[in-house]
Amino acid sequence: MPYPDGSAQLAAALDAASRDWHVFPLRPGDKRPAITAWEQRATTDPDRITRCWTHAPYNVGIATGPSGLVVIDLDRPKHPDDTPSADWAAHAVTEGADVLAVLCARHGQPFPGNTYTVRTWSGGTHMYFAAPEGEPLRNTAGDSARGLGWKVDTRAVGGLVVGAGSTFNGHPYKVVHNVPVAPLPGWLAELLRPAPLPPQRPVTVALGGDGRRTAFLNAAVNGELARVTNSGENEHNTSLYLASVALGQLVAGGELSEADVTGWLLSAGLRVGQGEREAQRTIASGLRAGARRPRTVAA
Repeated sequence: MPYPDGSAQLAAALDAASRDWHVFPLRPGDKRPAITAWEQRATTDPDRITRCWTHAPYNVGIATGPSGLVVIDLDRPKHPDDTPSADWAAHAVTEGADVLAVLCARHGQPFPGNTYTVRTWSGGTHMYFAAPEGEPLRNTAGDSARGLGWKVDTRAVGGLVVGAGSTFNGHPYKVVHNVPVAPLPGWLAELLRPAPLPPQRPVTVALGGDGRRTAFLNAAVNGELARVTNSGENEHNTSLYLASVALGQLVAGGELSEADVTGWLLSAGLRVGQGEREAQRTIASGLRAGARRPRTVAA
């Protein structure tokens, strides 16, 4: 690997910080963070950066959220079976840059190439843009919901990119267009903007039967669902987990059906904007934890 003393990586980290981009160390020659809580610990402080990168030839990670960046990652296929869907293939698409060109044509917009750009280790491209003011766009992946298309990912709040001066598999990340970062074009911001959440209505269920036991279960279930639907912006996942633990105890005690509880909790999680897969994982984890302490209700 070139520059085994880390001098190139240090220079690159300091250059990124001079642009007010928050950097943190990645493992040498790797894309994985070398530290935990990297988004919170990313810095622009030259002294901290110098101390870190003189310790080892770390690759340079850039925390896109704190840096106010949206980076569009135009990737290339890495094996013969990595092919576009028929919709993209109909436009002679062979890589992410082609997808972006198709999107530009569809929206009657020029290709947004006049911005700071890095060639990645695999021959792909990272195009850096300034995030819209006061609008925390999130990461997207390929053709997934709100994604731009095949082989096009974006990194914004909660994301990272490998910065110039880094290497992977012996290949470098190089600046290929060293100009100021352009604002993210409005039409791209619109494509990346999350769909609005449905009106915030509580999720409630009514269990059949009479008596104190049924009343207790109704109150327990609806109380935990309200915990989720009333949770704050950064508390949704934690609230969903805690509700899953509490109701998981009643499932383990034979008081409630696991299928019913999972469905109720999933509806609550989706209502506050949780992704379905993420919500399902959180619910399953909470139910497993709750099962360790079964609860029953007196008749």
